[in-house]
Amino acid sequence: EDLEALIAEFQSLDAKKTQVIESSCPPPSPRLNCSLCAHPERDELILFGGEYFNGQKTFLYNDLYIYHIRKNSWAKLDIPNPPPRRCAHQAAVVPTAGGQLWIFGGEFASPNGEQAPGGPSGRSGHRMVACKRQLIIFGGFHESARDFIYYNDVYAFNLDSFTWSKLAPAGMGPAPRSGCQMTPTPEGNIIIYGGYSKQRIKKDVDKGTLHTDMFLLKAEGAGKEEDRWSWSRLSPSGVKPTPRSGFSVAAAPNNRCLLFGGVHDEEEEESIEGDFFNDIYFYDIGKNRWFPAQLKGPRSEKRKRRRGRQAEAEEEELQLPPPQGPLEIVREVVAEDGTIMTIKQMIPGAAEDKDRSGSEEEEDEEEGGALGQPVEPCPRSSAMVAVKHGVLYVYGGMFEVGDRQVTLSDLHSIDLHRMDEWKVLLEMDPKTQEWLEESESDEEEEDDDVEGAEGGEEEEESSEEESEDEEGEQQHPAVQPGEAQPQYVARTEQYWLRLARSHMGPEAKDKKVLKVAHAMAKTFYEDPIQTS
Repeated sequence: EDLEALIAEFQSLDAKKTQVIESSCPPPSPRLNCSLCAHPERDELILFGGEYFNGQKTFLYNDLYIYHIRKNSWAKLDIPNPPPRRCAHQAAVVPTAGGQLWIFGGEFASPNGEQAPGGPSGRSGHRMVACKRQLIIFGGFHESARDFIYYNDVYAFNLDSFTWSKLAPAGMGPAPRSGCQMTPTPEGNIIIYGGYSKQRIKKDVDKGTLHTDMFLLKAEGAGKEEDRWSWSRLSPSGVKPTPRSGFSVAAAPNNRCLLFGGVHDEEEEESIEGDFFNDIYFYDIGKNRWFPAQLKGPRSEKRKRRRGRQAEAEEEELQLPPPQGPLEIVREVVAEDGTIMTIKQMIPGAAEDKDRSGSEEEEDEEEGGALGQPVEPCPRSSAMVAVKHGVLYVYGGMFEVGDRQVTLSDLHSIDLHRMDEWKVLLEMDPKTQEWLEESESDEEEEDDDVEGAEGGEEEEESSEEESEDEEGEQQHPAVQPGEAQPQYVARTEQYWLRLARSHMGPEAKDKKVLKVAHAMAKTFYEDPIQTS
């Protein structure tokens, strides 16, 4: 009897060890170099790991979040024996057994995870894709206190036998690099584009290189026990992306892959200045051609119904009345210290003609309602992207203002078939953007920042969203004719202070609120809205 009770107790403990708990939660705290994958079977995105730097300390994560696309909500998964905390790893999903997430490498990863023999050396900045029944890994780098090394080797992990093999493709392949684009093709081949590497030119001085070349890793002898691979260089036509690093890539519909954002750094011996991007480029795999994405803007129902009458449609387009519904203008404002704020302006539509028939009014309302102008993601590098059902999701990323690094946690989406407008699914919370200078050592301030970095329970999203909605309905003070910028800022300062304070909350420092208020006023002055 005692033995049976002991066995039952052990079985109960084992059941608890294998129990998976999903609980609703606020959005993840700001973080970089995490992984974002689309679930192969469900309408979900999977986010794992990452890091957050507040100017003094780096925090690492190994939590697993699920974003429910249809509900626009987040949940946290507590799974026994998770991988150690890490960042700059790679993740890939496969549809096996209802969906599996595979993770390899990264920085600050503990060596006590399961390691199959014959695999790649420890690294970060590598790329990994699922290709048929294999995970293919290319490149990356490893940096120690004294030196660094970049890789251009290729490894395959067999998902059936759980074994590694080092590939030896024929031909001349890419130079060693990290952070490149790696995309599988429907034929089972792999495309490598771009990347970054650096070399030491003298003691304590390194020079970076942005790669813009493209290669095809082709599988030959498919179906045999051992596939043979070969490298070939591609020379795509079209409008290529400008040189950059830190871009994000994803497989897109219609046999294409896409590139989003990134940064181009101008390096000098003692300093680096970067230009950040928020553009999208498509690469057509079948045509071997690059082209930039063009945002078409929302299309009216009225014009859709008249698509068949080309001449009439063109004539109507020239005589379109002004928008009848309210027009919402949305802007993202970046203060000098990197704080991001969103300001909205509601412009009432022109008065409707009372003599029109009901059908004409309905058409005009449909047309006016489609003319809202959404906000685009601000320029950034190292964003996390995923595509599900032809929709691109862009989460987080970073940009720099002077010596300050701003870590984002917003979420945007755009339909890649329509390419009409960006949708803001999650706005940036200004209270999570605290930055600690090296001279600041106030323990209370540091504690507050740690809580924000770890996604503490201080986020009051509902009240903040309500205040934003209320502010979106009011008119910002107009610029008077002949008024100079300093005069406008001085005259309207109290208004913008109240608006900034309502966004940032009572905990924000007065000095920081003042900076944000002035940035909002200057942005509004430089781009006034014409209502005539």
